[in-house]
Amino acid sequence: MRRLAAWLLAVAVLGALVFFAFEKIDFRQVRAALAHVRVGWVVVSGLFMGGTFLARGESWYVAIREALPSPRVGRFTVTRVMLIGMFGSSVAPGRLGEAARAWLIARHAGGARGTLATVLGTLLTQILLNVLALLILAAVALAGGAIPGAHAVAIIPVVALPVVALIALPFMPRILRAVAHDRNHWGRMLNWAARQVGDLDRGVAVFRRPGSAIHSGGFQLGGWVLQTGACYAVILAFGLQNRANIATAAAILFAVNVTAVLPLTPANVGIFQATCIAVLAPVGVRSGTGLAYGLVLQAVEVFAATALGVPSLLREGLSPRDLGRGGRGRPLEPDKTSEDSVPDRDTTTQAV
Repeated sequence: MRRLAAWLLAVAVLGALVFFAFEKIDFRQVRAALAHVRVGWVVVSGLFMGGTFLARGESWYVAIREALPSPRVGRFTVTRVMLIGMFGSSVAPGRLGEAARAWLIARHAGGARGTLATVLGTLLTQILLNVLALLILAAVALAGGAIPGAHAVAIIPVVALPVVALIALPFMPRILRAVAHDRNHWGRMLNWAARQVGDLDRGVAVFRRPGSAIHSGGFQLGGWVLQTGACYAVILAFGLQNRANIATAAAILFAVNVTAVLPLTPANVGIFQATCIAVLAPVGVRSGTGLAYGLVLQAVEVFAATALGVPSLLREGLSPRDLGRGGRGRPLEPDKTSEDSVPDRDTTTQAV
């Protein structure tokens, strides 16, 4: 009951904030903007968004290949699980898709108990590459005047934490073992934590191999380029190119990702649109048109995630309800979608 009450309170506060944000919006403007949207550019945006997800799947595959050389998880399997994760994050709050894809890859790799920490390490590589992409987006937006220079300092906290974590990660197991000199309960806990951090550190092995780092980083950053193109295609769909340019698209993508760090609603609905309005307002786009832009852009993202994620979910032998359990659904079948994949060991007992 306490959890339900806290959830209802958070939803009520969020609803109030969204209400006050949209209170002065002329919804006739919203309808007019949506009525004149160019569908062709919306389709182009959807294709760019789908390409984004596939590029990120390739990037993650390289990270997993370096971190878990045996048993090998196939490229198609990793991409499929990535699409499931994107779908889960789009339709459920709390980034359940991230937990689901980590659990699924750990099961494919031979059992969640032994490999989950290493898989989480590969997710850390994706986070660090995303931080780099956000820095590039911020630089493009600042150079184009889409983000006021006075707000540039606010970007520093977004970057600092994951960079510090990557630098400190290799040293943490040794520090924890040095502290855990006693054989008591706390000493055993610290030794266990040291083993987990060591497994986590193996997950970032891709950064220690220049060729693989370039491969993974290139596809991850390429995905962000495609997603920026998706944002700009929606600008063209509304005929806003005389006011908004590629720097504006970069600013929108940067802002919606920063505000989605702690999502309270599925796909950050409401906050996503308010962020689009805030970024487009300084270039002279009315709030009603900004809201319509946010609705279409988010619809493109959710549609692409659903169109690619639902078939992947079914191919994995799961249902949408299983996403709520972190992807822990039916036992896995041997993976036959890739030449370089091997039959998975029976991990049902370990998963339970």
